[in-house]
Amino acid sequence: QVQLVESGGGLVQAGGSLRLSCAASGRTFSSYTMGWFRQAPGKEREFVAAISWRGGRAYYADSVKGRFTISRDNAKNTLYLQMNSLKPEDTSVYYCAAGNLGGSSWVSYDYWGQGTQVTVSS
Repeated sequence: QVQLVESGGGLVQAGGSLRLSCAASGRTFSSYTMGWFRQAPGKEREFVAAISWRGGRAYYADSVKGRFTISRDNAKNTLYLQMNSLKPEDTSVYYCAAGNLGGSSWVSYDYWGQGTQVTVSS
């Protein structure tokens, strides 16, 4: 089992940057595919990015490609999301997730953090 805690959210102006972190507890972190999702009020949970268990493969939603970078440090049990060139439409609660299957569907992930708010002002 894995427990996940996100941090690093906040308020930033459009064009700015934020780096989210997701600290994982449990000795099996390195065996999971990890992902970032986001959910804005009144909207469905949306895939943002995912990374394979060794970190060799990453994939992104089209809406964030070229602006966001997902990475992981298995020695530190930590997942990251570097967000650059932020836009007001990136405003959302961001969640990290762990799963054996991975992919872009939230149903493929078994463990979730509590979320961290990101607000981008125009």
